[in-house]
Amino acid sequence: MYFIGYDIGSSSIKAALLNAETGVCVATATCPEKEMAIEVPHPSWAEQNPESWWQEIINATGILLDKFPVDTAQIKGIGIAYQMHGLVCVDKNQQVLRPAIIWCDSRAVDTGNAAFKALGEQYCLSHLLNSPGNFTASKLRWIQENEPHIYERIHKVMLPGDFIAMKLTGEACTTVSGLSEGTFWDFEENKVSTALLKHYNIDESLLSAIVPTFGLQGQLTAAAAATLKLAPGTPVTYRAGDQPNNAFSLNVLQPGEAATTAGTSGVVYAVHDKNSFDQKSRVNTFVHVNNDDAHTRNGVLMCLNGTGIANSWLKNLVGDITYPEMNALGQQAPIGAADLQVFPFGNGAERILENRSVGASVSRLNFNRHNRSHMMRAVQEGIVFGLNYGMDIMAEMDLNIHRVRAGHANMFLSPLFREAFANTANVVIELYNTDGAQGAARGAAIGAGYVTAEDAFRGMECLSVIEPDAALQSQYRDVYGNWLNGLRAL
Repeated sequence: MYFIGYDIGSSSIKAALLNAETGVCVATATCPEKEMAIEVPHPSWAEQNPESWWQEIINATGILLDKFPVDTAQIKGIGIAYQMHGLVCVDKNQQVLRPAIIWCDSRAVDTGNAAFKALGEQYCLSHLLNSPGNFTASKLRWIQENEPHIYERIHKVMLPGDFIAMKLTGEACTTVSGLSEGTFWDFEENKVSTALLKHYNIDESLLSAIVPTFGLQGQLTAAAAATLKLAPGTPVTYRAGDQPNNAFSLNVLQPGEAATTAGTSGVVYAVHDKNSFDQKSRVNTFVHVNNDDAHTRNGVLMCLNGTGIANSWLKNLVGDITYPEMNALGQQAPIGAADLQVFPFGNGAERILENRSVGASVSRLNFNRHNRSHMMRAVQEGIVFGLNYGMDIMAEMDLNIHRVRAGHANMFLSPLFREAFANTANVVIELYNTDGAQGAARGAAIGAGYVTAEDAFRGMECLSVIEPDAALQSQYRDVYGNWLNGLRAL
């Protein structure tokens, strides 16, 4: 038995083919070869064409089947992970009406802030566990106010993963976890938030039907099967946003457990058994994948938009250099990069900064003192410090994190980054041979009923453990303190 997992990111589409009996991933694919474009028609906007995600799903599936030509009748389910908080609008013929407004788009910040005040801050925090902020509901309200000719044609609104599921199955549906990430969900009343919809004048009929996170969500149509060269009727049996799915892929399911990622954006995600919130909504709470009526399981998420994208920007700026070479150069500079500071906030409004768009900045640059090695280190340290600042906020919510799990990928491939993260945050880092696409495939196996949650993680191995070094901790904490002083001045 095999299962396919798709991970729809903003930079690429990843796919994995999992042997459910052994738990081993037998083939992977990443498309396109270069990062997908993010269109910026106006400052602080960020859009992508949803059909481009579908095209890369087609390409990635072809690569999987070329690498491992399995009998497609043996593929028993499909799982989907996806970039969170995006907005896709389709008409009654399921045709896309405009480019997707994706997660790092900041146009709806003022819309969400106004709703936060109008509905009442304490009401929003106790019912939504978040400010409406820059989330999907606020983006939809922005379209209603600024593009009424588009809004009046909308039949359904959906998240990126919902759109891909619709392309696969022909069905428009979503999950409770997905509704919560869009701030459409009332945690206190355990239903769609009628108060928010009423305030935004959004008809509930625009929302898709709710399906379980694990379980039958639809079946592959004949047309989609022919396009993908898969068997018609193959069920879609799992769906989750990329960060809940990343936590799931690392077997982070119980209170006190935490996962982290450092791709385009950086996230620390901790599981809580309470409906908790940050008073300033700088970190956010969403329904976790294993939440049920008997056991509250929420994911508290802090996000730093400017993570891998900051390192990628530096790579492109320098030119003709690899990431391993950048890491080696950065290690040549001392801890603290000789007082050079980087604030990596150049990828839209940052939630941890109360939805402010302050832009990225470099401080204390000395032309006679600093060279490429200092900049390589300062960028990675700045990313770590931004993540740690978010973890300090989580600690205020009684989420004291001592151990985190991550995939052996992205920024965690950098020894410099791992060292700075472990010692600044005083956490043990466990790195595993998994990613979001593999997690989605494991979720599909559970959703299809072929494996239990206990058996789903066969084949996942801990590759390395990074522990804080007492000799380095005080140095990193001092440098972090200086960085915080600079942050307060922004």
